[in-house]
Parts: sequence; C-alpha cells; structure tokens
Amino acid sequence: MSFKEEFARYSWDTVKEAIYAKTSADVERALAAPKRTLDDFMALISPAAAAYLEPMARLSRQLTRKRFGNTIQMYVPLYLSNECTNICTYCGFSLDNKVRRRTLNDREILQEVEVIKSMGYEHVLLVTGEANQTVHVAYFKKVLELIRPHFAQVSMEVQPLDRDEYEELIPLGLHSVLVYQETYHQDDYRKHHPKGKKANFNYRLETPDRLGQAGIHKMGLGVLIGLEDWRTDSFFTALHLNYLEKTYWQTRYSLSFPRLRPFSGGLEPKVEMSDRELVQLICAYRIFNEEVELSLSTRESEKFRNHCIQLGVTSISAGSKTNPGGYAVEPESLEQFEISDERTPAEIARMIRGAGYEPVWKDWDASLILNE
Repeated sequence: MSFKEEFARYSWDTVKEAIYAKTSADVERALAAPKRTLDDFMALISPAAAAYLEPMARLSRQLTRKRFGNTIQMYVPLYLSNECTNICTYCGFSLDNKVRRRTLNDREILQEVEVIKSMGYEHVLLVTGEANQTVHVAYFKKVLELIRPHFAQVSMEVQPLDRDEYEELIPLGLHSVLVYQETYHQDDYRKHHPKGKKANFNYRLETPDRLGQAGIHKMGLGVLIGLEDWRTDSFFTALHLNYLEKTYWQTRYSLSFPRLRPFSGGLEPKVEMSDRELVQLICAYRIFNEEVELSLSTRESEKFRNHCIQLGVTSISAGSKTNPGGYAVEPESLEQFEISDERTPAEIARMIRGAGYEPVWKDWDASLILNE
C-alpha cells in the first residue's frame, strides 16, 4: 500500500465541507485533547478557530519549546540550475518563460559555496528546476561529492526520483529531501501543470513513499498556498504526514508553508491567505504534531518572520538567493520567485537571539556567533 490508496479514500469536497462545518465546541475539544486526531486538526484550521488564535499561539509555543528547546535552525538554498522541462503556471523557471537558462559547473558551485560558508552556514538546500537531461542523478552525484566536505548537512529540492536513485544519493551525504505536492486538488493540479513529467499527479504523490523506502533521514512536505483552498490542502498535507510517520517511523519530517509569490510573468493567487490565517495554520500543525519541524522561508516579510519565531517555527532561511549563481557567479540571473525578507544571516541571527532563542548552523548543534 502507498499513500495513493489512503488518499483515494477521501473526497476533496467532503473534507472541505467538514472543515467549514466545525464549531467553537470542536475547537475547544481539540485544544483540550491530550493527543490530537485529524478531526481535531480540521477544527484547528477551521474558520471557527480564528477566535482562538491567542490560546493556540500559547499552546504552540509551549509545545515547541518542550520538544525543540530555544533553538532555531538556520539554512540557505543553493540554486544549481534554472533549466526546466515542465510548464508550471506559478514558477519563474517554467519552460514557457523565455529566459536564459544556466546550470552551474563545478567551479561555479564552489564559488557559491565559498560565499555561503562565509555567512556561517553548515546546512545547505540544493535546488534545481526539473530537467532530467541536464540536472539528472549523475549531476546530483557529482555535486554531492563536490560539496559534501564543506557542509554538515545537505538537503535537496529537485525533481522526484525513483527509489533506486535516492538509494544512490543517500550514501553520498544526502540528508533530507523536500518534495511539495503543490496542491492535493487533482483538477487544479492538472490545470497548473499542463506539460512535463510534473504533470503526473500520482508519481509526485508517491515520491515520499519512495523516499521512505530508500531510508532517507528526513523529508519535507507542503503545498503552495494560493493555488487552492488552503484549509483543505493543509488537511491533506496533515493526512500525508500522518500516514508517513506511521509507515516510515524512522524518518524525520518537516513542513513548509510557502505562499504564492510574484515571479517573472506572475500568477495571481486563487485564494488569498492573511497573515493571521498563516499564524493559525502554523499553530495548528504544531498542536497536531509536536515532533514535526516547521520551516519559514524568506518568502515572508521581515515583520511576519520576527513574530513567528516564537510561535512554533523551528527552522528559517536567511540571505537567500533564488537564482542559479545568485551569491557570486551571476547575481542578476532569473529568480524563481521574489523574496520578501532581505536581511543578512547575521541580522537574522541577532533577531533570533533578541527573541530569546539560539540560532544553530547545523542540525541542532551549538551555534557559532558570527562576527557582527
């Protein structure tokens, strides 16, 4: 059995109706429960829970500190390529976006690594478009061998791969893989992915199963908020997480909450999500699952990220560039999306300490204080 069979048991419309039917009594039961169920999660993301944001925030903060202490993990993306064979309506790397493409070579990668290391980072996230003819497993193996000596932790966010391909990469130092479903609404998924291998909804849906079978240390899930109703998409993300934790219990998990951001050619969100609603979602995930890591990227504003540090987030990026070569090689190349929080890693580290937390530069080890 894979998650595809579990997923098929649920109807999008039925789930959506159940979420919007939740009452204040349901929310109060969820907050008081010793262990929360998926039905409780529905209540916590429902419109009825909006009136309970303060108690949700307090509980989320308490649970996060109990499990993760006063630490915030720091990571940074390294974009290796903007080549892509998919058409995705929301992405600057989409095949139909007429821009100059590039894939970094060994020398250029090491130039980027030098700048990233100078910022203090020990955790790097490798990102590419999805182009199997150029950024393929052989390329990933070469990159891992090249950069592994420079970092304590290497994660990837690239095209979904087969199980045996993940098994080739893990011994080379691949620690984590992020794979976002984008949306669990199948009709809207097809609309936003009209061409390329990414158009295969089920292959993407079953990627976390292949990762779990390959024995990955950690995997990251999420949807692109704005493509469909965020509450319903978030329920299916929680359903997916629940299934994976039970099936691949030795693997750790993280969640991200990327809201649709402008890019070259731009797509307007179908559904807007307010800052208060994103806070509600972050708190709901933490109350539902005390073990999952929650990550917040530079897509979000300075003010919002300052606020969320104390509400359940456990990892954060800083100084991010979302274009290949953005740190040193070609700073003006096409970005995948616009960032919002442009502060340096040192400035983010100061903010984290000012909030009473400790920034860590690799996986939960003591941090080095940057020269400021």
